[in-house]
Order: sequence, then structure tokens, then C-alpha cells
Amino acid sequence: MGTSLKPTHTRSPALPPLPDPQHVDCRGVASVLARVGDKWSVFVIMMLGDGPKRFNELKRMINGISQRMLTLTLRGLERDGLVTRTIFPTIPPRVDYELTDLGRGLQQPVKALGQWAADHLQQIEAARTRFDTRNSA
Repeated sequence: MGTSLKPTHTRSPALPPLPDPQHVDCRGVASVLARVGDKWSVFVIMMLGDGPKRFNELKRMINGISQRMLTLTLRGLERDGLVTRTIFPTIPPRVDYELTDLGRGLQQPVKALGQWAADHLQQIEAARTRFDTRNSA
């Protein structure tokens, strides 16, 4: 008796469904939201709203941000086209950061989000306290 070369299983597994066209860009949108939703990016965009600022000026205005985190945040915003960095040939060199047109377009939603957070801070803190009290036992 020999080996049969006739396939015994001819059903192929179903192909995975094609992604929903409305969700194809989720990863791209998520990366943009990660940048513009980052707390330090929000603060930088808010502080640059009334014009260009120098690095140390931004650092003084944004309470609690480290020099390294401000550098990383500005670099990321510059990479995404939201901020420009201008170096002036003075001694010592002067560097200004300013919102681009794209960054200025983001200024209003960021400002609204920041205002919402400030307006609802007490309610959120009260909710956190209630939650923590219920769940600490």
C-alpha cells in the first residue's frame, strides 16, 4: 500500500477581514494625539501662544519641567512641525521657539482643554478621593 498524493483537506482558513476604512489611520492619529496630548506639550503650546520665547523663559514659565524634558518636548514639537527653532548669531547664541501655523491651529483646542481641566479640577479631585476611599479597604 502506498502513500496517497491526493489532498484530504481542501478547505482554506478564512482570510482576516480587511480593516475598517474608518480605522485605518488609528495608529497615525494615536501618535499625533500622544504628542499633542502630552502634558508638557500642552504647556509649551499654551506658553508660546502669545509669541516666541527663549528656552530659559519657557523653563521659568512651566513649573516643574526639567531642562531635559523641555528639550525633548521642544524637539518633538519641532519634529512634528508645530514649533520652529530660530538661532540668532549673537554671543552667546540666542535661540527662540515659536509656534508654526500648524501649531497656532492647535492653540485653541489646547487652550480649551487646559481651561476645562482648570474649571473641573475640584470635581475631579473629589471624585478621586471618593474612589480611593472606597477602594482602599
